[in-house]
Amino acid sequence: MGFGDFVRRHAADTRPLGIPAYRRLWAGQGVSFIGFQLTSVAGSAQLYAITKSSFWVGMLGPANLIPLVVFGLWGGAVADAVDRRKLLMIGAVIAWAATLALLVQAALGATNVGLLLATVAVHATGFAITGPTRGAIIPRLVPGDLVPAANTLNFLASSLGTVVGPLLGGVVLARGGFAVAYLIDAVLFGAGFYAAVRLPRLEPLGETARPGLRSVVDGLRYVAGHPVVLMSFAVDVIAMAFALPRALFPEIVDERFAGSPVAFGWLSASIAIGSLLGGLLSGWVGRVRRQGLALTYVIAAWGLSVAAAGLVDQLWLMVALLAFGGAADLVSAVWRQTILQTHAPDDMRGRMQGVFTVVVAGGPRLGDLRAGVTASWFGATGAWVGGGLACAVAVLAVGLAVPAFRAYRPAVRSL
Repeated sequence: MGFGDFVRRHAADTRPLGIPAYRRLWAGQGVSFIGFQLTSVAGSAQLYAITKSSFWVGMLGPANLIPLVVFGLWGGAVADAVDRRKLLMIGAVIAWAATLALLVQAALGATNVGLLLATVAVHATGFAITGPTRGAIIPRLVPGDLVPAANTLNFLASSLGTVVGPLLGGVVLARGGFAVAYLIDAVLFGAGFYAAVRLPRLEPLGETARPGLRSVVDGLRYVAGHPVVLMSFAVDVIAMAFALPRALFPEIVDERFAGSPVAFGWLSASIAIGSLLGGLLSGWVGRVRRQGLALTYVIAAWGLSVAAAGLVDQLWLMVALLAFGGAADLVSAVWRQTILQTHAPDDMRGRMQGVFTVVVAGGPRLGDLRAGVTASWFGATGAWVGGGLACAVAVLAVGLAVPAFRAYRPAVRSL
C-alpha cells in the first residue's frame, strides 16, 4: 500500500466541511472551545491556589454536574420544540456572561470558594444548553451517510481545543495570571457566537411536544427501551467516573514536578493530544461494524493506559500514556454519538443529545469528585492508578454481559 492509499484509508473524512453551514459551526466551535478549555484549566488551578486541596478541586465536579443534569435534559427537550439556532445563541450568551464574572473575580483578587463554584455552575448551565442543541443540529446540516464523519470532525476540533487550551493555559498562568486566561476565553467566544448567528432557521420537524418534565421523561423512556443506546451511556460513565485523573493533576504536579505551570499544562493537554492524533487517523472508524464490542475494548484500553500513566514519574511518558488513552476515548466518542444520531428520529434527537451531554460532560465531573475523594483516602497516586484499573475491569464485565450491545452492528439510514 502506497502513502496515498494509506492517507485515503486512514485520514479523517473531510467531506462535511464542503457544507458551508456545517463548516462555520465546526470552525466556530473549534475556536471558542480553546477558550472554554483555557477557563477550565484556569478554574482548577485557581481553586487549588486558594485551597491547596485536591478535594476542593474535585468539588468542581458537582458544581458542573448539577446544572449539566438539570439544564442538559431540559435543554434537549427545548431543542426538540423550538428553533435550535436561537436556543444555541441563548446558551452561548449564558456561558459568556459566566466567563466575564470569572474575569471580574480574578481581577479583583477574590478568594471566596463558594462564589467561584457558583460561577462555574452558571458557566456549566450555558454549556448544558448549547451541547445538546449543537448535537441535534448536525443531522439537519449534513446527509445521513456523512454523520459519522461530521461527528469525528467535531471531536477533532474539540480535541484540538483541549490541546491548545491547556498548553496555552500553562503559559498564560505562568506569565499573566488567572484574569488574562478568562479574558482570552471571553474574546474567543465571539467565533462560536458568529457561527450560531449565521446558521439557517432550524424549526422543529413534524409534531412537537411542549418542553417540560413529561417530554424529558419520554426521552429517558426511549433510552431505557433501547439497550444499545442505554449501554452506550453506561460504558462512558464507567470510563469517566472511574478513570479520569484530571482533578489529581495539580497535586501530582506539586509532588512530582515542583508545581511547574508548564508541566500542569502538558498533563492537562495530554489526553486531548491523543484524541487529536486519533482523529487525524480516523478514516477507519466508520468501517468498524461490531461497534458495541469495539467500544468495550477501547474503553478498557483507556483505563489501563491511565493506570500505567499513574505509575511513572517522567513527564513525557505520562503524557504519552495519557495520549494513548485519549485516542481510544476519541474513537469511543464517535461511535457513541453516531449510535444516538442514527437511532433517534428528529423529534427525539434533542432529548437524546441532552442525555448525551449529561453523560459526556457529567461523567468527567463524577470522575473529578471520585478522584478528589479517593485521593483524600489513598493519596493521589492510589486514586489515579486504582481508578484506571477499576475502569478496565468494570467496562469488560458490563460491556460483555449484554448480548444486544456485544453483537451490535450499525445500520446507517438516510436521515
